[in-house]
Parts: sequence; structure tokens; C-alpha cells
Amino acid sequence: MHVPDGFLDAPTSAATAVVAISALAVALPRARAEQPDDRTAPMAGLVATFVFAAQMINFPVGAGTSGHLLGGALAAVLVGPATAVLCLSVVLVVQALLFADGGITALGTNVTLMALVGVLVGWAVFRLVRAVLPARPASVPVAAALGAFASVPVAALVFTGLFALGGRVDVPVDSLAVAMVGWHSLIGLGEAVITGLVVSAVMAVRPDLVFGARDLRVARPLEIRAGATR
Repeated sequence: MHVPDGFLDAPTSAATAVVAISALAVALPRARAEQPDDRTAPMAGLVATFVFAAQMINFPVGAGTSGHLLGGALAAVLVGPATAVLCLSVVLVVQALLFADGGITALGTNVTLMALVGVLVGWAVFRLVRAVLPARPASVPVAAALGAFASVPVAALVFTGLFALGGRVDVPVDSLAVAMVGWHSLIGLGEAVITGLVVSAVMAVRPDLVFGARDLRVARPLEIRAGATR
């Protein structure tokens, strides 16, 4: 889904850059609250590394664009939505500067699509599904997978809207919409499977590190045992 330079006109690119910068300014203090101690903070680095590796697998979509796993819902569930926005933004900056994956002038657009829309839609669907499903650990991977599936085609649809406003490539909007949403719906299925498996694996070994499962933590009752006497 990386948008290249020149795909959108200057006003549209500038507008998305303003949106991206504003969102990062809001996310930064909230991320500190999501990672209150040194026990959970390293998880953000691991998530960013995993998303970076996953996004290196690209699928051609057409009209100069490509599709790949977003990782927004996965990051939001594991480390929180604000931290996820920062993680994906760092990944996108590194990809643009070092790997030419996405244009420099389109960086604001890519951050808006993947680090904002992908994260926030995935997190919103995750919370909605969690509210419907029973409050138990097994519900967390299911909700995460559904959030991941929804986030990908929605991000593709938002891109189509941006292209309709300021696209500079001679491609029919309806054809682009069908290609983007169609391909990314299929990609969303793969992302749902990967997200569900990863969250399930982390829940099995360290559920205390999963941000989206913090409400399931139940304090163990205090046990007072008589000491052995000699």
C-alpha cells in the first residue's frame, strides 16, 4: 500500500502530512501512559521489528501501488493504539529513507493510511468485538484477527478517497477502488490469520504483556500460610 511520490497532488500530500504530524503529537504522550514501566516498553521495539519484516513482503496491486501486511491491529493489540501509531510511523520513515519503499513527499499519506487508519480501525473493531465476546483470554486473538481483517480494506478505501480528491495518475477511480479494495480484502485474510496466531502465541506465554488483554488481569487472592516451626 506504499504510495509513491507524485501519485497524489501537492495539496493532498500536504494535508495528509499535517494530519500525520498532528496525530503523532497526540500519540506521543499517550504512548508514555501505555508503556508505564521498563517491563512493557521493550515490547514496542519487538513489535516494530516484526511489522518492519512483515511489510517487506509486497504484493503488486497495480497502477504503481503495492499491497502488503499492515500490522496496525497487531501492534495496537500488543502495545496499545498510541504506541502502535509511533511504531508504524518509525517503520514507514525507515522504509522511505533507506529502502525507497514509499515516496518522501508521500510519507504523510503513508503514515495516515497505515499508521493511523490501519491502527485506529483495527483497534476500534478489536474493542467492539471484545465487548461482544465473553471476557476471557481466548476472545483476544479472535477479536485481534477480526480487527486486522477490517483494517486493511478500510485503509485501501481511504486511499481511494484521497486519490479521488487529488490523484495525478490517469487511472479511473472506480477501477482503482475495485483493485485496491479487492486485493486488500484478500490480504486482510492473511493478516487476520497472522495477527490471530501471533496474539494467541503471546497470550499463551506472556498475557501480561498484551495491552489489549490488560482488563482481563485478575488479582490473585492473598494467601497466608503458616510457617513451619522447628
